[in-house]
Amino acid sequence: MTAEDVIGLFADETRVRVFAAVALGATSATEVAERTGLPTRDALVALRRLEDREVVAADAGGLAVSYDSFRRLARDAAGPRPARDHGTGDERAEAVLRTFLRDGRLVKLPAQWNRKKLVLRHIAERSFEPGREYSEKEVDDRLRAWCEGGRADHVTLRRYLVDLNHLHRNDGVYRRPADGTARSD
Repeated sequence: MTAEDVIGLFADETRVRVFAAVALGATSATEVAERTGLPTRDALVALRRLEDREVVAADAGGLAVSYDSFRRLARDAAGPRPARDHGTGDERAEAVLRTFLRDGRLVKLPAQWNRKKLVLRHIAERSFEPGREYSEKEVDDRLRAWCEGGRADHVTLRRYLVDLNHLHRNDGVYRRPADGTARSD
């Protein structure tokens, strides 16, 4: 079933009413007819169509919405999601980065400290060359690019990067250490 099939399926008011009755707890055709106020025959025809399209399922407990079908439809409609490789070589790290980074942007900072440190280290490594000096404006510009459309701001990122020694700051000049002296706590 495609998204267009679902739209067509729910283009009929009778089927929408029958579906709503099932979603709200009707477990039999009789209950569906009672709750919708539809003639029994109309309710049965709509119910049969919904079952044929696997939107409603009948089991020992009665009628129920087939949420698995909707999840499958949503996945199919979204298409395949390419697994972005961030180049860490560590599958756990990759899973964290895929969760919080999308299309080169930080969606949000993780709440869990270890995940936050991992994401921040990745951002530092991808944004700043070791040993090179950067002005505060350059640092802000690079970090703003990570924050576009996300929930974090560049100032927060800059503060974390300095606090974790991913960037050293001296007289308004920032430098990523070359010797890997970032804190790990």
